[in-house]
Amino acid sequence: MTTPPRIRPPRTADERTQLLGWLDMQRAVIAWKCEGLSDADAHRSFLPTSPQMTLAGLVSHMRWVEHLWFEIVLLGRPAQGPRFDEDVEDADMRVEGVPLAQLLKDYARQCEVSNEIIAAHALDDTGRHPDFNATSTSLRWILFHMIEETARHAGHMDTIRELVDGAKGYY
Repeated sequence: MTTPPRIRPPRTADERTQLLGWLDMQRAVIAWKCEGLSDADAHRSFLPTSPQMTLAGLVSHMRWVEHLWFEIVLLGRPAQGPRFDEDVEDADMRVEGVPLAQLLKDYARQCEVSNEIIAAHALDDTGRHPDFNATSTSLRWILFHMIEETARHAGHMDTIRELVDGAKGYY
């Protein structure tokens, strides 16, 4: 799988272009942090109190977070996925035996679906799901939240990657 380029949006771009640009850049950092890893290293756990927080687990988590906010909250689709189907803490991060390449492919596909949804809606459109306070949540808010969520976990991945093999770098 080719790692997407990490490109900041133009400094004078309109709001939508900047929001999508920053989100896409952080998504690319997620993929970059996995570049060249073996499955064993991607699944290595370093945090005794958070054993599911592995590079592989975080990729899966980010896939399901994209699904939650864009498909469930915004579009009102049924609340399905590991966090809803299993009554287990960190269910969306439990990826033992799932190859990293598959997790990255699933995440990239989910980002494509999210981008299609984003393109079809105005920033002021609000969610449709009967739960999650969706009707008070605009696409603009979701995009800001997804930038924050993705960047936060990219930071976790930066630290974990350094623990795995010493590789460092933000951008």
